[in-house]
Amino acid sequence: MKPKQTLLFILNDAPYGSERSFNGLRLAINLGEQSEAETEIKIFLMSDAVSCALPAQAPGEGYHVQQMLEILIAQGAEVKLCKTCCNARGLSSLPLIEGAEIGTLDDLSLWTLQADKVVTF
Repeated sequence: MKPKQTLLFILNDAPYGSERSFNGLRLAINLGEQSEAETEIKIFLMSDAVSCALPAQAPGEGYHVQQMLEILIAQGAEVKLCKTCCNARGLSSLPLIEGAEIGTLDDLSLWTLQADKVVTF
């Protein structure tokens, strides 16, 4: 039987301009595809990373953060956005990609306590 691990990724940077959120999502996708261990992946978006979950992104070239989140959600990952961060950026009433939802610090605290590993980008 494969060991199961719960992995929490906390992303803080905007989807474009820096590659931190991109690299965090790359790692999350790759870990979800590993056959050596069963993983439960949770993604919590904070600060400018909350804009990663907005639909209709149209990056010019290179990576596409919205599609990466959609892949993770299709793989079974849970994705939540910090409510305070969304409110501060005027995003709370905007639609999100399917499968993403606004969460709270209580959600992040619970996920942190339940996680075997916490990775931040």
